[in-house]
Amino acid sequence: MKAQTSDIAFQSSQINGMNVHILPTAKFKTTTIVTMIEQALSEEHVTKTALLAMVMKRASERFPETKLLRAHLDFLYGAIFDVDVMKKGERQILQIYMEVPNEKYLSEGDALLEQAIQFVGDMLVRPYVQDNAFAQKYVSQEKETLKKRVESLIDDKMKYANQRVTEEMCKGEPFALLVQGRVQDLSAITGQELYRYFKEITTSNPINVFVVGDVEPDAVAAAIRTHIPLERKEVGELQIGGAAKTVSEEKEVVDRLDVNQAKLNIGCRTQVTYKDDDYPALLLYNGILGGFPHSKLFVNVREKESLAYYAVSRLESHKGIMMIMSGIEVGKYSRAVEIIKEQLEQMRAGNISEEELSQTRATLSNQFRELLDSARGMIDFTYNGVISGRKRKLDELLAGIEQASIEDIKRVANKVAIDTIYLLRDKKGEA
Repeated sequence: MKAQTSDIAFQSSQINGMNVHILPTAKFKTTTIVTMIEQALSEEHVTKTALLAMVMKRASERFPETKLLRAHLDFLYGAIFDVDVMKKGERQILQIYMEVPNEKYLSEGDALLEQAIQFVGDMLVRPYVQDNAFAQKYVSQEKETLKKRVESLIDDKMKYANQRVTEEMCKGEPFALLVQGRVQDLSAITGQELYRYFKEITTSNPINVFVVGDVEPDAVAAAIRTHIPLERKEVGELQIGGAAKTVSEEKEVVDRLDVNQAKLNIGCRTQVTYKDDDYPALLLYNGILGGFPHSKLFVNVREKESLAYYAVSRLESHKGIMMIMSGIEVGKYSRAVEIIKEQLEQMRAGNISEEELSQTRATLSNQFRELLDSARGMIDFTYNGVISGRKRKLDELLAGIEQASIEDIKRVANKVAIDTIYLLRDKKGEA
């Protein structure tokens, strides 16, 4: 008998033109507030969105100096606060994260939740502006920081290889863009232009606010209504490209840098995304192939053949992409590709043992059940449903994982096609 799962049941409503989702739960001693502003990934907007996230967290009208802003967070009993960007399919999400202790656990209540919501409102409605522009000193400093962050990607060879295979595989598609933007765009962005863009996205782009904690939904809604009085126009649908793309031929790309260990990354198109009926079978497919230490890639490429230091596969479920990533000795490149292709073939043929299937089911189920122990995990799960257009229930997804058969996994396996084989290798040796 399986343990019952309590589903993730946010109470959703529209407040001040934003979609607000509140989950009252006594499970946590903190209250988490996450605001997601959506933008379509594009060359026009990608760098502005990334820079805006960095400038927003430096100051507000109420706290014009960063040290004052930080001092206020300390005053809110060490509240955690951040503004960042992430990529989900061909969406770039600007995320404002706030976490404060629940006032019920403090000797002095101090209306901490309301103060936290007011602080989020400072970021969204009351930024620090001079002459209709974000302050030049913050814009200049954050441009330099962002430039260094983008340029330092090459120092993390694992991340660099993953970005390069993505660029090669998705040439001409927005997904190829690095979520932190492009260095060449930075010089043209002024404080005035950035403020104009800030007003544009806070006025007319989709915004979702999530609040998780031991809270009264009516009190949360009232505080949002008061402290985040955004004047929203009609919110338009973002134009997001479709995920399906057929592969006409495998591409092979080799980059040479000073590396000790070569990186072999293989980008595959799955033709299956989060909203599709085959998604639970895709999760099992990825888990059996390369998601876990018991997976085929780990066992065959790393353990049996000693061809790789690591060998894993990861899904990008909103784009319908799977990345196979491994670290190898460059002389073992051909053999590593051969063995990886063999594993893909084994999956297509449905050569999956009962042990592989049951272990993967159990591991995936545990992973998803663990979402219930994390406010951030519950928010992310629910937000995936919001942006995909299919609001899955956790119990429904767990049932899908439990019921998907080897035939279902085989069907998914036969949709998966290698698009790009990428090797990052040393500068020595023959081509």
